[in-house]
Amino acid sequence: MSTIRESITKSLQRAFLTFQTFPVVLASALGFTLVTLVRIWMDWPQQEPYNFLFNCLHLAFSMSAVFGLAAIAMVQVRYNEKKMFLAANLGGAIVGLVAFLLLTFFGAAEPRVSDLLVQRVSTLASARISVAIFISFIGFIYFAGKPKAKSDFASSLFMTQKAILIAALYGGVMMAGASGITGSIQALLYRNMSSKVYMVLAALIGFVAFAIFVGYFPDFRKSSQDAHREVAQKQPRFIEVLFEFIMVPILLILTIVLLSWAVKTIVTGDWPSFSRLFGIVSSYSIGGIWLTMMIAKKETDIARFYHRIYPIALLVILVFGLWALILQLNVEGLRSQEYYFALVLLTALASGILLLMKKEGAYPKIAALICIMAVVSVSPWIGGHILPGKIQLSRLQTSLVNEGMLVDNQLIPAEVEPSEEVKIAITEGVNFLAYEDHVNLPEWFDEDLSNRDVFESKMGFEQTWKGVEDDYPIPDRETMGMYLTMPGASIDISEYDWAIYLEKDYQGPSRIQTVEGNNGSYRVEWIMGERNSVPSIKIWIDDALILEEDLRAFMDETAEIVRSRPGAYEAKAFEEMSYRMETPELSILMVFNHMNIYVDPSQDIIDYNLDLNALYLKEK
Repeated sequence: MSTIRESITKSLQRAFLTFQTFPVVLASALGFTLVTLVRIWMDWPQQEPYNFLFNCLHLAFSMSAVFGLAAIAMVQVRYNEKKMFLAANLGGAIVGLVAFLLLTFFGAAEPRVSDLLVQRVSTLASARISVAIFISFIGFIYFAGKPKAKSDFASSLFMTQKAILIAALYGGVMMAGASGITGSIQALLYRNMSSKVYMVLAALIGFVAFAIFVGYFPDFRKSSQDAHREVAQKQPRFIEVLFEFIMVPILLILTIVLLSWAVKTIVTGDWPSFSRLFGIVSSYSIGGIWLTMMIAKKETDIARFYHRIYPIALLVILVFGLWALILQLNVEGLRSQEYYFALVLLTALASGILLLMKKEGAYPKIAALICIMAVVSVSPWIGGHILPGKIQLSRLQTSLVNEGMLVDNQLIPAEVEPSEEVKIAITEGVNFLAYEDHVNLPEWFDEDLSNRDVFESKMGFEQTWKGVEDDYPIPDRETMGMYLTMPGASIDISEYDWAIYLEKDYQGPSRIQTVEGNNGSYRVEWIMGERNSVPSIKIWIDDALILEEDLRAFMDETAEIVRSRPGAYEAKAFEEMSYRMETPELSILMVFNHMNIYVDPSQDIIDYNLDLNALYLKEK
């Protein structure tokens, strides 16, 4: 118990001393916290004019803190002079100021109607600042791993992760305790306590947790012999077991699976969906390289085997990933997903080669390579925000010219309907470009071209999409279904006396509404139904039931009409989403927003679901 108490006390003491060892870092974190507290104090209508300013301050303080962390670590490791220490702190402050000015004058997004004209930091500006913060953080890890006699990059990386986890643990416990105490006060003593109290606690405890994180690191000065460095870099026994005897076998089994897939692909030529391949190969590359660093100093048989086999397996798997990327580019061109997969592939390929050649010496070079790719991803000419859009625009123009739909920079509806493949390519290209903010679109590209009706009038055919099953194969279990939505429509309701909108009864599956007519009081009950049931309607006049009907027949009839339309589709006509009924007392029209039928024979499940928009009544 005394050991735990001593450990906690030392962590808090180190957090307090951080103000002396990393002053600009803690000052920036304090500034970040103060801005957060101001935002908590101000309600949104009052905060709205300052939203852009607050966002700029948050990003600038974050930049200043992380850059200052790296700069101070560098001067302590290399110079250990007071004037250089002051220069590093001043440099952190200047970098934060420069970031703030750049964001303020060049980082605003163009206001749109959809943004309610609230000025905000652009996604690209945020991404570029985030990349700068990331590179600064990698720089800190690099300098924290110096000199070679005391540390290395892999040990520094583990120490940093350990510091993050310890700070998160302490912060989480403090937040849980403070929230419990505050909740007790609110429940027992002061019920009108504002929820902002919890927000303030979270902001203050977040600052303390960050101080604990920074304070966990040892003294990096060249002349220092801080014994805490060895403790901070040491992996606890349970972590060693986790890495060597749990995570390494998992990665090795995944390696076997991926190599088996490679062999299967050679034999059958059958490729999985690109989206899934992207996720699997990226996770294998990133996770495997990280694990290589975590077990860099392990001398067990399984660790040595992993170090020998992983780089080779990685290169083999990445060759197939590269092949898949080339096939994907030939079919759909370069889009955001393909762009970032290409960056991951290039980084992982170079990393695999470095691991084979340099062993442990490869780790800093891999980190530098990752930083370079991060810069490339936000660069002005070949960044992920610009290059995919340029290539997609070129592909779209080529397709339109080949189909005779783009002549003298004028868009002409197709005289002959293009092939399914071309229609899909044009549809996907238009919808991709419509949401790209950084591509200069030509005059013929209408800003509403992605709208279904505008697209059809300009192109001469409906938007056509690749089937969902192309990317996400339907599972072996046989299921059937239909999902329809109401199309845009105008209807004449002059012949009806009442339009009834039924409020959802959250205590049960029914919606009930009453209307007074000339012949009595009508009570309408719309019963949504539970699982394996069918929506139904009941209508009473006074206490007499005049209508009770379920809508199974209507839904089955509609399903028969649209049976040739798999997946989620819009209804083709208003009649598919409306139902008329007659009784001696009333004429009834029901209009629906959505209709869904789901059948799973293996589970004996049949779900009928109707979302009722309105019910129209005419008294006879």
